[in-house]
Amino acid sequence: MDNLKIPVGTSDFAEIRQNGYYYVDKTVLISELLKTASNKVTLITRPRRFGKSLGMSMLENFFDIRKDSRTLFAGLEISQNKALCDEWMNQYPTISVSFSRVFGLNYTKAYDMLTMVIADLFNKHLYLIQNGKGTDFENSTFKHLADGCASEKEIKSSFLLLTGMMQNYYKKPVILLIDEYDVPLDKAFQNGYYKEMVSLIRGLFGKALKTNEFLQFAVLTGCL
Repeated sequence: MDNLKIPVGTSDFAEIRQNGYYYVDKTVLISELLKTASNKVTLITRPRRFGKSLGMSMLENFFDIRKDSRTLFAGLEISQNKALCDEWMNQYPTISVSFSRVFGLNYTKAYDMLTMVIADLFNKHLYLIQNGKGTDFENSTFKHLADGCASEKEIKSSFLLLTGMMQNYYKKPVILLIDEYDVPLDKAFQNGYYKEMVSLIRGLFGKALKTNEFLQFAVLTGCL
């Protein structure tokens, strides 16, 4: 038997597939997720090191309208469902973000890390303020977020703003993927600033997930 090329230290679905690394086919998750189209928000909870981040990377590569993922999924189970792939593969604007870095010994440091994560996310979508479709208010707020100098009010509305601008740009509802949503809350509980972090995360997720007309659906992962 040839030596297996087992990936260590990567949760990047594209990297694993492009390099021929050993991969346990979990693409059935895609079809299972789409069976419950009426569910706007799906929460996936599993223990640590269970492959949640790799699963989210797989979903991003499958749905993201800015990618061409046909070769990545060739030969995997989901590719046998041609109708589903034609309808969904690389057909929707997709936001993918991880909260794994959002922590600190106090609220200020954790908040600073969140602004960095949000800034990184917005910098991936700078084309949204270069096409002239956004309003002056949207573009101004977008720049604040991308520069890492947004107010707490702007941070709380950031996902709502981004989904709205992407929906306006692509004329399609947006898929939102949030990996390790629970890390900021867990670290806050351990270090004594849970109340402040709950308020921040509630504001951020409440605006993004509750009656968001720009959203196709959202998937969140966290630990049990």
